Amino acid sequence: MTTRIESRGGRTLAPWTVYAPQEDTLLLAQALDREHMPAGATLLDVGTGSGALALAAARRGARVTAVDTTYRAVLTARLNARLARLPLEVLHGDLFAPVTGRRFDLIVSNPPYVPTHRTAPPRHSAAVAWDAGADGRLLLNRICRSAHMSLRPGGVLLMVHSALCGIPPTLAGLERSGLRASVTDRLHVPFGPVLRSRLAWLRHRGLIEAGDEKEELVIIRAERTH
Repeated sequence: MTTRIESRGGRTLAPWTVYAPQEDTLLLAQALDREHMPAGATLLDVGTGSGALALAAARRGARVTAVDTTYRAVLTARLNARLARLPLEVLHGDLFAPVTGRRFDLIVSNPPYVPTHRTAPPRHSAAVAWDAGADGRLLLNRICRSAHMSLRPGGVLLMVHSALCGIPPTLAGLERSGLRASVTDRLHVPFGPVLRSRLAWLRHRGLIEAGDEKEELVIIRAERTH
């Protein structure tokens, strides 16, 4: 099954096994809109999914590279780029590994960040796009440690995630790597189907309180100052 999802500047295709643009994607797109992006600026989209953010940047004239760990997302992003008639380099691989040695003006990422009781999601399940270990930080910590190596001096990382997996650890991790980091945006959204399906477990872990009905999403902006 494939759905069409409205994104900024056009429509994108998203098979059910590929993460489709949702509130977190739109929040990150709004943050990206505020960034200075001259024509020819280089941008890396880590965990591109359907390619919606990568295509939004390409429409502004950026030279965009997108990476995803699943072949189905890579193929989906390539198809959406072709349908949009926009140049997009889409690579298969783990986080920054496919672009080792390259540096970018901007990095955007909407990584998996939902806490889960499972040690790993089923290999061919859509859950690979959101499940991120018991604390939700399976990929977040790795991005915090490594993003600076793919940024040029003055380059900026924009990342979205849930407050459920902890905001202070993200800020501290980015600061340790030499980036100046802060929260620039917050948005409260009703729990979606994934969180509703594991409410009892999240309450048991102390990640949400009884009666909580909304999740807080945040945008983290981190700049490499030198």
